[in-house]
Amino acid sequence: MSKKDITRRQFLNYTLTGVGGFMASAISLPMLRFAVDPVLQTKEDSDYVVTDKKIADITNEPVRVDFAFEQKDGWYKSNVTNTAWVFKDENGKIVALSPVCTHLGCMVDWNTNKKHPEQFYCPCHDGLYKKDGTNVEGTPPTRPLDVYPYKEVDGYLALGKAKPRGEA
Repeated sequence: MSKKDITRRQFLNYTLTGVGGFMASAISLPMLRFAVDPVLQTKEDSDYVVTDKKIADITNEPVRVDFAFEQKDGWYKSNVTNTAWVFKDENGKIVALSPVCTHLGCMVDWNTNKKHPEQFYCPCHDGLYKKDGTNVEGTPPTRPLDVYPYKEVDGYLALGKAKPRGEA
């Protein structure tokens, strides 16, 4: 067994490599955790929010249904209130429409324009939608109102996140 002396140059090389590796890991581990952490987070049971509207009480006349939920953006939590226009169509199927106009994001209202009864009306630029949420040709909106997916939870209406028609 031969005893080999370490040179000053080798000692500095080993020391600087060790310190550099420590610094690189100290910088990269938080970034790695930031990238991987959302995957490891537990998901909510459901993306649906239960409203106070009973399924049995829904008729063929659109009614405004307000619902609130807690929204989490990173570490910030806030209470958000949303609205939907809910009714049953001719087949008895529930329709839940977003009240946000697809033209410029104003809020539409049901049956408030005397010239166009039984339609959703956007007061910002005279936008019109039929009862089923499709846009009326010749008015500013270029596509139908977004649709909320829904399901029944213990007899109450639960709404998901609004999606463009065809994606819901």
